[in-house]
Amino acid sequence: MKSMTMERVTVTIEQADLAAIRELVAEGHADTVSGFIQHAVSLALSDEHLFARELAEMLEATGGPLTETESQWALHALGVETT
Repeated sequence: MKSMTMERVTVTIEQADLAAIRELVAEGHADTVSGFIQHAVSLALSDEHLFARELAEMLEATGGPLTETESQWALHALGVETT
């Protein structure tokens, strides 16, 4: 079961996004700004876990994890600088 312990944090978001969230709350489409953001974070974490699981399954189906050479090639192809 998911822990319900909450902790207050400060985050920075675009003003337009905050205005849109506040409008959703005012219209009754979300209970609170915090609740909306908690829901968004939960969805993002779920997506991240799903992506990692699907990637692992695809890699396993195509020969296992990437080699270091393959990883470096992919990062270069994506334009990701490594140091």
